[in-house]
Amino acid sequence: MASVSSKVRKAVDDATETNPDLQAQVAALKDDIASIAATLAKIGKNSTKGARASAANSFETAKVRGEEVFEDLKSQALDVEDQLTETIRDKPLTSIAVAAGVGFLLALISRR
Repeated sequence: MASVSSKVRKAVDDATETNPDLQAQVAALKDDIASIAATLAKIGKNSTKGARASAANSFETAKVRGEEVFEDLKSQALDVEDQLTETIRDKPLTSIAVAAGVGFLLALISRR
């Protein structure tokens, strides 16, 4: 059984053999379709380049922001460490008692 597209091709081939003007129009139509396909390919390529550039830009922005957050956290951790060190130097016996109490509580929790 012949498909619709093969029937259409046969009809076009038959018509173009007898009519040179139609033959020229079919050739022009083929060129137009090829041109449209090339244009669509360029648009797709440009869209891909744009998406890739946007993704790279977003990555760089996220990377810079992540580094800033890391530096802030590092600074805060150093501040807490300094405060803790100062507190331990000011009140060594209290610090030892708190450490022993926390250790005792952790031991009780870990046994369960």
